Amino acid sequence: MKKITNNILFAFLLLATQTAWCQKYKTAEDTAKLNKEYLKLQLDIATLRVDIAESQVDLQKYEAKLEDKNSDANSSAEASSKQADKATNGEVKDAKKAKKRAKSAYNDAKAADNAKDNRDDEEKKIKKLNKELEKKQERLQELDKMREAINLLPQAQ
Repeated sequence: MKKITNNILFAFLLLATQTAWCQKYKTAEDTAKLNKEYLKLQLDIATLRVDIAESQVDLQKYEAKLEDKNSDANSSAEASSKQADKATNGEVKDAKKAKKRAKSAYNDAKAADNAKDNRDDEEKKIKKLNKELEKKQERLQELDKMREAINLLPQAQ
């Protein structure tokens, strides 16, 4: 029983001191370097937040454009279908119009597909930026812990 208690105490002590060994900044002399990295991280976080906000605005524009392009593609497809029905009755003029409408419907469908791709790309970009922001915020918390550990060190006089 005494061995188990000692082992648990040793493991706890090891875990408590491990973070101090792993720290990049350990002494009061490292405070300037820590502050420099801290400020750089804060600037990066602010920049990422601006980028995310801009991307969200762009995403809304892409979604509106997608709705518009889908509507255009649907109406073009209907018009093409009606024109094709007329062309089946025989006149060459109607067949040429049907071909034009079909080409227009195809182009509108491609535009809708491109708008969807743009929206999807913007969503991926936002996810990537959010992950990067999360990593930077975690590093900022690590630096806060390092700063606290340095502040707890006995001051040399």
